[in-house]
Amino acid sequence: MSKFDEKMSKYESDLKGLGKSAIDATLLKNIAKGLGPSIYLRDASMVSCSDNSELDRVRNNFAVKKLGVPLGDELDAAIKAVCEEYTSRNKLRVVFYYMLAQKLGKSV
Repeated sequence: MSKFDEKMSKYESDLKGLGKSAIDATLLKNIAKGLGPSIYLRDASMVSCSDNSELDRVRNNFAVKKLGVPLGDELDAAIKAVCEEYTSRNKLRVVFYYMLAQKLGKSV
């Protein structure tokens, strides 16, 4: 099993642990591939909901640039909802982005 496949298994496991049974494997894989080698770096592969600069990065670099979502209250509410739903201390960036894309009804 490749390192990428191991990561994908971990992401799917995290999502199932959050009660997500119907996982869009294509979306999950596209997000992981879009993040490139950063998924293998500990700090870069995590999202911190308590760090405003990190949330700005999620908002601007993923939601606005990749998903095409306009800045506004809907986007901020979706990010906040994902932070509240994903209660794990170590929030994996791929899982966080997946949940945000699902919440916004978008795909990559």
